[in-house]
Amino acid sequence: MTHPAIASPSNPRIKAAVRLRDHRERHGTGLTIVDGARELRRALEAGVVVEEAFVHLPFVRTADARAALDRLHDGDVSIVEVSEAAFEKVAFGDRSDGIVAIVRVPGTSLNALRLPPEPLVTVLEGVEKPGNVGAVLRSADGAGADALVIADPRTDIFNPNAIRASLGTIFSVPIGADTTPQVRLWLDTWVPRLIAARPEAEMLPWDVDLTGPVAIVLGNEADGLGTRWAGDDVIGVRIPMRGVADSLNVSIAAAVLLYEARRQRG
Repeated sequence: MTHPAIASPSNPRIKAAVRLRDHRERHGTGLTIVDGARELRRALEAGVVVEEAFVHLPFVRTADARAALDRLHDGDVSIVEVSEAAFEKVAFGDRSDGIVAIVRVPGTSLNALRLPPEPLVTVLEGVEKPGNVGAVLRSADGAGADALVIADPRTDIFNPNAIRASLGTIFSVPIGADTTPQVRLWLDTWVPRLIAARPEAEMLPWDVDLTGPVAIVLGNEADGLGTRWAGDDVIGVRIPMRGVADSLNVSIAAAVLLYEARRQRG
């Protein structure tokens, strides 16, 4: 039986990894935590830089976990075998595939985004909950959106909870982020047709042309979209609601609109 390189949950390297659960630590170091083999495998496939990986071998049971570990061994990555107690300290919750990795946060510059000739872009303004960002990314990935752009972000985009909620698609869908004015300027150049989700709008999604270059814009959970998304150059659409609520959760609304766009685009 081999002995783990780190046995104690109080080991300084374990403590350093745990500190990355805090936004300020992630912001200061440029690092984040990827907890889960499927998420890590997708990060590796996207070329994300892995600084260190903590592994508890008895938990590495799934095909995703074995594939991720093989890729880590093939790369120039520090792989540290840890005890169950140390692993549970750094892992999130009950779900675990035996691997937790520390990765360098990918860039989110708008200027780095590369779009096809007729892109389908998702825009989120001021969304606060990382779980919603992750869920929107899953829908964007599933519907074949070409990018997710976040205006005035109010949450850490690469929050571990966003990574988990996205099932790792956060590493495969191109992401850009900036202030709302800068996002509007960028869209004017690259994706001038804007479709804004608003509960008070008259048009329904299936009555609007969602083919060609188009950006679908959604607001945050509490306040919706700001005034910069109103005007003659923005088409408002609403998802019909038959109950007492006037809107869906932003991640569900994004899924409805993205898949309607995919239906129209064939």
